[in-house]
Amino acid sequence: MSRPSLDRVPAPVVLVGSGTAMYVGAAVAVGLFAAVGAPEVAWLRTAVAAVVLLVWRRPWRERWTAARWRAAVAFGLALAVMNVAFYVAIDHLPLGTAVAIEFTGPVAVAALTGRGWRERGAIVVAAVGVVLLAGVALQPGPGHDRHDVVVGLVAVGVAAAAWAAYILLGRRVAAAGSGVTTLSVAMAVGAVALAPLLASSSAVAFTDWGLAWRAVVVGVLSSVVPYALEQVVLRRVGAATFSVLMALLPATAAVVGAVGLCQVPSAGELVGLACATGALLMTGQLRRRTPPEPPPLV
Repeated sequence: MSRPSLDRVPAPVVLVGSGTAMYVGAAVAVGLFAAVGAPEVAWLRTAVAAVVLLVWRRPWRERWTAARWRAAVAFGLALAVMNVAFYVAIDHLPLGTAVAIEFTGPVAVAALTGRGWRERGAIVVAAVGVVLLAGVALQPGPGHDRHDVVVGLVAVGVAAAAWAAYILLGRRVAAAGSGVTTLSVAMAVGAVALAPLLASSSAVAFTDWGLAWRAVVVGVLSSVVPYALEQVVLRRVGAATFSVLMALLPATAAVVGAVGLCQVPSAGELVGLACATGALLMTGQLRRRTPPEPPPLV
């Protein structure tokens, strides 16, 4: 689908597509953790996405200013940290719960940058949902002990902070134009930054075709598709509105977790998911006027 076609699709629909692709990829990634390791799968995801995006966008054909380079580097580091921390988290927590707690990143962005009562009120409702889901996570589930919970909560806290940085940096990159092209360089930066730590231990994935093709699926579904779609949405809405729209993701992740990983949500989790998704309805229609543009990357 071309960019003009995507621009006619409602932003929530685009984000549901983004979230579905991302968490289907995450469900595939969970199956790789035992053979490769969660941080290593995150690096493979970033490296595969970098190769695909670089071949697709060919960023060397464009002019790169120092400011655009700095934005790409910061964006890439935020992406790399977010991906590794999130995969460590879902190795120790249920997928839907981890995503809901990670939503505290968008909550913080919306609380700090939101202007209207709808955005701020919606983020309170979303935060209630996150608290309910976080409370569920404090009790170890089947196959997990308290050490798993502690490691998972620390990792998801780091992922939440990186997600907040991703939204703010991604909005600036998208508004400056050529967002997906800058994303391709950012992915390459993230892959190179993590390579000294994770590349050698990820080599096992290249010794087995079954592991290799699943790593490619994870990279395409969890990074290429969702981040490219999110760049389309970030060009159209401000950071606060985008953050509230992220309330769709915990519900999407819970559905994928239930179908793909048999992680059926409890009654308490369903209430939390309803609160997070209900926050989206409180925002009403997206503002029709163009959101304020961040400073250009010049």
